[in-house]
Amino acid sequence: MTQKKTSARKEPIPKELYDVLACPMCKSDVRYNEAKTALICVKCGNRYPIKEGIPVMLPPVCSSVNS
Repeated sequence: MTQKKTSARKEPIPKELYDVLACPMCKSDVRYNEAKTALICVKCGNRYPIKEGIPVMLPPVCSSVNS
């Protein structure tokens, strides 16, 4: 994984954590959106919100119902 660039202003996620985060679906790097309120996967485009400084990166929860 390559080093990610961040701006000089206060980051919502500690740099040490941000540098190792990856999309749980495709394992690619993630980047902040412009407002730094979410992480966006650079490959698949999935969006993961940041809630109180914690990236919510759970894959979608789904289940099937057998008839």
